[in-house]
Amino acid sequence: MDTKTEKFDLWCIIELFGHSQIAGKCTEQNIAGTNMLRVDVPETSRQGSFTKFYGSAAIYAINPVSEEIAKAKAESLQIAPIKAWDIKEMQDKVMALASGMQNTQDDEDDDFPY
Repeated sequence: MDTKTEKFDLWCIIELFGHSQIAGKCTEQNIAGTNMLRVDVPETSRQGSFTKFYGSAAIYAINPVSEEIAKAKAESLQIAPIKAWDIKEMQDKVMALASGMQNTQDDEDDDFPY
């Protein structure tokens, strides 16, 4: 019996639940005790390369293809990584929520003089 495990390291087009796709170099990576699919999306004409991780529940199908096909598909999909303004918007919402919670706490403190 061959106990050697073959390493998953392929160019693929990944079909995700929600009818979306992503293409790139795929490997398996353990993160916080869970194996995840790592997709290294190649550079395209409109953006640099980036990496995304997916849990198995998000994946509908994994289609191994040649590097050329995966790169062509990545070019046509133009999937974007999280943008800096997305992070800024999230930070602003968290700060507004925290500020609102502080104001509510201050108002509640006025009701109790101790």
